[in-house]
Amino acid sequence: MRTATIISLGASALLGIGALVVAKTMTPARPPAAALRVEHVPTGVPVVVARRDMAYGAKLGPDDLTLVNLPSADVPAGAYSTIAAAVGLPGSPPVAIAPIAAHEVLLPAKVSGPGARASLSAGIADGMRAYTIRVSDTAGVGGHALPGDRVDVVLTRDMSTDKAVRRMAAFLLIQNARVLGMDLNLDQTSTRSVEPRTATLEVTPQDAEKLALAPETGTLTLALRRNGAAEIAPAPAILASNLAPGHGVMAADPGEAVSRAARPRSSGHRAVRHSGEPVYGTGVIIVNGSPASAVKAPGAGAAAGA
Repeated sequence: MRTATIISLGASALLGIGALVVAKTMTPARPPAAALRVEHVPTGVPVVVARRDMAYGAKLGPDDLTLVNLPSADVPAGAYSTIAAAVGLPGSPPVAIAPIAAHEVLLPAKVSGPGARASLSAGIADGMRAYTIRVSDTAGVGGHALPGDRVDVVLTRDMSTDKAVRRMAAFLLIQNARVLGMDLNLDQTSTRSVEPRTATLEVTPQDAEKLALAPETGTLTLALRRNGAAEIAPAPAILASNLAPGHGVMAADPGEAVSRAARPRSSGHRAVRHSGEPVYGTGVIIVNGSPASAVKAPGAGAAAGA
């Protein structure tokens, strides 16, 4: 009995050892714990972005910015690669010259230089100039033109060469000029409508010369454009006499247009006798002040009874 028990226990032990050998042979070896850790290597290039929303005029410090990695193809031109480059020297933080949203890539066009303020000069495009003109509540679109809007500038002037005959004309002097500021309001997120006294526009150097001369010859007014409209429309100058129904716009030379309106011209109608009515022949233009009107004069045949 003891012999059978010993043999049974020995066989069980051998089977157990065999099972362990088979299991170790058939089961793949587990990698070391260090090999299980996956290394997350950042891809792309570092770019400075805003941690939070920043309003116009807010100072930018290191705590307001953070670094993220973006694919090199998605990095905007001019983006900062380090926070130190974005905030400048210690104690001289730049300020936002335009609203910056959270997680937005920080660009030089939206911040001032180190230690600067939210100045007008920081928002002027390359090759452009800021020029300020005097406006009133009506000439300044009732205060509804705000920084960032687009306007046209209209010049109204007196083209008279004779004090007895006043010849007023209006010219579309500049089209699609960006409003940089109304009075001291430079914030493009502002919705504050006030009665303006000055308007600062972004114009070319040539248009700045026009704005310098125009107030010496007439009055400037602003015309507000629809948001997003940038077309340059053909707009010939117009005379006060052209405002009457049936009159078109004037020619490019207002003086020539006025002289043409004052010259007699043929009506193009032949004299025809009507029973009991005078015979009308050549038409003339009579200028009575600013408006010009056409009057038919009786022909010589009517006076002679022909």
